[in-house]
Amino acid sequence: MMPKTDLSASIPFVRRNHSNAQFQMLHDRVVCRACTEELLSPSRRRHRYAFAHCSQCGPRLSITARLPYLRAHTTMAGFTPCASCQAEYADPASRHYRTETISCPKCGPRATLIRFDGRPVNFEQHFVLDAVDAACSLIQKGEVVAIKALGGYQLACDASNAAAVIRLRRAKQSATRPLPLMARDLHVIARYCAIGFEEELQLTGAQGPIVILRTTGQERLPEDVAPDLATVGFMLPTTPLHVLLLQRMSRPVVMTSANLSGEPCIVDDEEARQKMRVAVTYALVHDQPIVSRVDDSVVRVMADRPRVLRRARGYAPSPLKLPPGFERASDLSAVGADRDTVFGLVRDGEVILSPYYGNLRDKQDCAAYSDAICNYRQLHSYEMSAVALDAAATSFASHLARNYGAHAKLRLIDVDPQHAHIAACLAENGQPLNAPCVLGIVLDRPSLTAKAMPGGGDFLLASYRDCQRLGTLKPVAMLAEAANQPWRSLHAHLMAAMGWSAFAKGFGDLELFAYLAAKYPEVKPRAERDGALLLPASPVTSSCWLLLDAVAAALGRCRDGQGYEGEAAMQLEALVDQAARDDNDPDQDYPVVLAKPRNTAMPVIDPGGMWEHLLRDLARQTPAPVIAARFHGWLAASVAAMARKLAGRGRDGQPRVPVVALSGACFQNRVLLEETMRLLEQDGFTVLSHALVPPHDGAMALGQAAVGAARMLAKAKQPAA
Repeated sequence: MMPKTDLSASIPFVRRNHSNAQFQMLHDRVVCRACTEELLSPSRRRHRYAFAHCSQCGPRLSITARLPYLRAHTTMAGFTPCASCQAEYADPASRHYRTETISCPKCGPRATLIRFDGRPVNFEQHFVLDAVDAACSLIQKGEVVAIKALGGYQLACDASNAAAVIRLRRAKQSATRPLPLMARDLHVIARYCAIGFEEELQLTGAQGPIVILRTTGQERLPEDVAPDLATVGFMLPTTPLHVLLLQRMSRPVVMTSANLSGEPCIVDDEEARQKMRVAVTYALVHDQPIVSRVDDSVVRVMADRPRVLRRARGYAPSPLKLPPGFERASDLSAVGADRDTVFGLVRDGEVILSPYYGNLRDKQDCAAYSDAICNYRQLHSYEMSAVALDAAATSFASHLARNYGAHAKLRLIDVDPQHAHIAACLAENGQPLNAPCVLGIVLDRPSLTAKAMPGGGDFLLASYRDCQRLGTLKPVAMLAEAANQPWRSLHAHLMAAMGWSAFAKGFGDLELFAYLAAKYPEVKPRAERDGALLLPASPVTSSCWLLLDAVAAALGRCRDGQGYEGEAAMQLEALVDQAARDDNDPDQDYPVVLAKPRNTAMPVIDPGGMWEHLLRDLARQTPAPVIAARFHGWLAASVAAMARKLAGRGRDGQPRVPVVALSGACFQNRVLLEETMRLLEQDGFTVLSHALVPPHDGAMALGQAAVGAARMLAKAKQPAA
């Protein structure tokens, strides 16, 4: 097993030793090797103690009510240390020296197995060692067990038991979203997945994230664990409780948050009982309250780098140092976006990003998010003079910010989402405040802006203070419910590419034509002119996300609906035939077309030729994995061609705008990211991409903070009128 490593250790963006006590690192820490050895050693006094922590590991953010980080300010205040623990706390030679969470079986929290229906638990005592061992036995017998973990409730079951996995899905009301897994050690994971060097470092590292792995192992998991995907997320035990729970498990277990699909993680005992008691009988609980919900982080190795796709436990809320030029940035908050929601607080040239909070969809979500921001402000004794927010007036997060800003008389700084994406990428990569403009490429979901049509496939000339849209993917109609029903995106793209008559004439024999013909009355186009579909009240969008959905639907994936956001795109990536990608025949490439339509002032990537060739491939019964590979190659080549066109070339043959920044949710796609980076670097560009914050809207708060701080600093330099 590789030694544990810290992803942030080699990256100056993360400041690790801040002298200000208000900014102590408060991220929860995975159980360390020394504590693991202690709880598994029969001769040690913390043998099988599920809350064995030392100065190097254990809960921080999840149990802290206020700073500085002292026992009296945490939920450990209710547990008085015994004489032995007090002696270890005061001994500089002890591993537990000044460990605020120090405890043992005599004086600390205790785990208990209960039934949500209130009936007593009936166990033959000589068959189990303790409550945790009893929960393990239940999981082995096929039960779904709720577990009160470090940052919220989880649901666990035997991942190799298909019936148990289905019951867990019913409890979560989540039909197809991939389920994260936990395994006792690397040997168990290796039976199911390929583990590369960087992936092993992440699995065994101090943050302990879920790591996305390719399912190429010797054994197969039930299809319901990650339906129609070629990857699965694995993690090793993160707490002493998990270590004990998995000691007798030679198989992986599902270990997912116990919230209903799309809702915030549950931290309250009574809420867990009310929401889970119908579908889940047993719960492994403990008597230590949770202050802040903290979800598991997610990492994926792409282009030979570990990249954070969800920044939560193990990473947040460690302060992130802004690049040179931002040293005086302060007193600013950033509220993020409605999806993959994260907020940020700026002070003294640093940003505290909250952990991932899920999506804001209704008043309940907004209330929980507002409470979280208030808690963070109190935790850090934070006062602000300005708020950076999404320019879209329809955003829940922006609505909260505008209401609060008006009440507290704060300056509001509107930031377009595409600009925030690129600014986050610049900040993460240490680009100085006054660095030259870069070419930003945002491939994302449809996102509203204050100045233009919904974006999501955009090429920008950007700095921290300003951005200008230079080019896009060809806009198409964004039909109602298109985000949930990919066939609608497919219909819109085909109508924009060729119109219904040409589609019927050229490809009327396809199964796809018969499918869309049956759906055609649902969209009822009012007019068809120049191959463009015109519908009343249908905005147009350049979103690459919807293009991925459309291609997935053309290949028979998720046509009628998606069980979770991004399912169609993830299945499209999973389809890609690696051999077809590596041994591609240039004669089979889909044509790259850059056009400048009469009704727009900027060039566009026109996918019309791609659709023509894709449909011909379907008619020739070309395997879907080969088509998926060709499409990804076309998209990356189109992006690189547009970058070359917009950047231009100097006399030395190098790009006039030499730096490209990639951002947006579509760059979670490993195939697309790697191929795009390869082609851009081949063309002489320096390519910046995300690693410490996600490429999706989870980076928005960082970008908003950087743009807001840059504008505030610029205004501060202006002479008084």
